[in-house]
Amino acid sequence: MKIFEPMEDNRIIKVFLDNELAPFAAFQPPVKFELDTTKLPDGKHQLKIIARSSSGVEGMKIIPFEVRNGPEISIVGLKNNEVVDSKVSITINAYGNETNDTFVIKGSETPKAIPAWVWALLISFMGFAFFYFIMYWDSEFYKSFF
Repeated sequence: MKIFEPMEDNRIIKVFLDNELAPFAAFQPPVKFELDTTKLPDGKHQLKIIARSSSGVEGMKIIPFEVRNGPEISIVGLKNNEVVDSKVSITINAYGNETNDTFVIKGSETPKAIPAWVWALLISFMGFAFFYFIMYWDSEFYKSFF
């Protein structure tokens, strides 16, 4: 008679960053961890995860990601690979996600034009209000209760 013996749990998850040969972390599954990107330079990176099952079979997954801890740079007036001539008006703004107790209004947002659909909605509303005012303006509808 064979007695039930628990299998040894040799499952492991190794996490590699970019093209490093040694993992920066090794865990028993399941795992939940935080990746601190403040210590990584801005730019493209990849996270490589190698997991080994209890039977010794390995699987791998590569997840590319981009780090941007610096300020967001927004440019209005020039697009990637755009052909330009003469003078080009360019607006550049940079804003980050620093946590401050004060809010700086100037430079917090990149100025953009009001979308055309907002103007169309506003004109439609004003037109309907004007139509209503003309059609139903009669003093007998507006008699005082007093």
